[in-house]
Formats: sequence, C-alpha cells, structure tokens
Amino acid sequence: MNYEPTTKTLSVFCDGGARGNPGPAASAFVIKDQSGKILHEQGFYLGVTTNNQAEYQAVIEALKFLSTQHLAPSTQINFYLDSQLVVNQLKGTFKVKDHGLKIKHLEIKRLISNLKFKISNFVYVPRAQNSRADFLVNQTLDSHS
Repeated sequence: MNYEPTTKTLSVFCDGGARGNPGPAASAFVIKDQSGKILHEQGFYLGVTTNNQAEYQAVIEALKFLSTQHLAPSTQINFYLDSQLVVNQLKGTFKVKDHGLKIKHLEIKRLISNLKFKISNFVYVPRAQNSRADFLVNQTLDSHS
C-alpha cells in the first residue's frame, strides 16, 4: 500500500455477503486516505457461511493487512460497515451471542490489541456509501460461481 508519511487518518470500508445466508460468501475491504484516494482493496472468497460471518471476516482481513503495513503510530483508522449488528457488537453496544461470531469478535479484539496504531471507531454507513466494498464482494462471488 502506498501512503504518505503524513497520512494521519485512513478509512477502511468493509463488507461481506452470502448468497443464501448461509450460502456462497465473500468479504472485501477498501482502504482510502484522507482525500478519498483508494490505497488498497481486496476481496476474499469464503465458501459457504452467513452474511454476519462474512461481515466480520472483512474486518479481520483488513486488520491483518493493516498489521503488515508500516503505518505511523499516530495513524488513526476508522472502519465503515453497512451492518448495524456488526458495528454495534464491535463497539460493545450489543452483546455477541452467536458462538461463531464470538470467535471472530475475539480475533478482531486480539488483532487490534497487537497494532501499533489506533483504531478510532467503527461506524455504520448505508450500503450506498459502501458501494466499492459491496461491488468487490459481488465481483468475488461472481468469479467463484
């Protein structure tokens, strides 16, 4: 990922989807700088799983990618998702009751605790504001059907 050393804030747009729920699923994330320029984007085919599992996996994949980047400790990262459930669970507003989601939730917390930069917030956005990540999810699913 190419970024300027002066970058202070990054936006990470995450999405996941399953056709059938459960069904064939994919996750994707898009990282943008402060000006809205796409720095990196990636989609992942997940096999058969649920929408919520795919949403969580998008955050996990983004965090794994970010952990390999040489970001300044002062960098702040905001995550944007179109799943109110996942956002509220990651913020601690809702309890995570599903066992499979609990495992992913714990993995996200572990990944965040190992980062040298700050995850500022998880924010709900309407799907229209998450269109690039949504497009990548569908493109990934289409390439595996």
